[in-house]
Amino acid sequence: MKYTEMSPAQRQAEYAAVKADYEKQKALGLSLNMARGKPGKDQLDMVTEMCNILVEPADFVSDGIESRNYGECAGLPAAKRLFADLLGCKAEQCFVGGNASLQLMYDAISKAYTHGLKNSPTPWSKLDKVKWICPVPGYDRHFKVSQSFGMEMIAVPMTADGPDMDRVEELIKDPAVKGMWNVPKYSNPEGVVYSDETVARLAAMKPAAPDFMLMWDNAYCIHEFDAEFVPFADILSLCAMSGNADMPYEFASTSKVTFPGAGVGVMAASEENIAYLTKLINIQTIGFDKVNQLRHVKYLQDKEHTLALMKRHAEILRPKFHAVLNALDEQIAPLGIARWKRPVGGYFVSLDAMPGTAKRTLALCKEAGVTMTGAGATFPYGIDPNDSNIRIAPTLPPVAELEQAIAVFCNCLKLSALEKLGI
Repeated sequence: MKYTEMSPAQRQAEYAAVKADYEKQKALGLSLNMARGKPGKDQLDMVTEMCNILVEPADFVSDGIESRNYGECAGLPAAKRLFADLLGCKAEQCFVGGNASLQLMYDAISKAYTHGLKNSPTPWSKLDKVKWICPVPGYDRHFKVSQSFGMEMIAVPMTADGPDMDRVEELIKDPAVKGMWNVPKYSNPEGVVYSDETVARLAAMKPAAPDFMLMWDNAYCIHEFDAEFVPFADILSLCAMSGNADMPYEFASTSKVTFPGAGVGVMAASEENIAYLTKLINIQTIGFDKVNQLRHVKYLQDKEHTLALMKRHAEILRPKFHAVLNALDEQIAPLGIARWKRPVGGYFVSLDAMPGTAKRTLALCKEAGVTMTGAGATFPYGIDPNDSNIRIAPTLPPVAELEQAIAVFCNCLKLSALEKLGI
């Protein structure tokens, strides 16, 4: 029975029963973490064999390049070819860096602030205002990058097909709007896959700002866990065909393919943009860890081998997501107090609780020993105007611990909803 349909007496009885169950959970002294989208230990163990792939001195040479020495700021040619294969672009359009694609995103925006971009040499730091489009709910670290540079962040709602493009196309008429965050496949946190129409409209945009950056964080481009691989369009080619070759900056990494702390990140853009940014980045570093790049090249080999590895990851992740979704279906759906997406890829489940209850729900979780991403994190400035969205990250805990954590979460959702309705 839905909570909104219960009489006051029925809600009081329900609250007493749920509270008693919650107190028992608190007494267990749990310490469970669903805060971030980290691979679990079994996933890391599965790929640790990669560490033994370079043994003999000759193993460290690739295309005649000694990977153990200085040089090749933009990455090993073999690493560029691997990422081009995965992303569907050209090797010459790839810049292969260190372990974090987020670092490359930050660097690209930082260079816009300090030096300007190829199409507009005026550094953004000299401008009165810089605005940025932020689809919501979205990735908290994207928003923190924008906030750290003092940008005015403009929230645009996500739909089932991606960001509200009517709103986006209106906003880009303002020359102060310099860019837009995108996670086009299995968006963080909702798991939305941008429709072909949305991608086409983004590629064809004509922003008033000549140095507009279409930030294309393709973090989950090969990360299916409950579906067959879904091909995706090459945003670089689509933009070029619309006369916007310099607009997109695409990013990806092996963070959830091999090791988050020791993977390889890539930035893909027009060859001219890559040449421009490489020259600037080469001032701050002589080169990234090419030994690690080569290790990944030899281990992943190509797109076919990498997708086969991702199926092994999927076997580990699938029961974790099912544990969360099944619990929500059984315990929360009949009560009418929340709605959620059912992703088939990516690393998160996005849930919208009853408005005004997200912070209270997560505070109760914390009291019971369950750590989750803070309320509001999926919105610019950390402020969810409805206090509703909650990001669930099921990937790190083993299934047994995950089942405990989601049981606590469900009780916390119930308690906060009952309190909001009045008991």
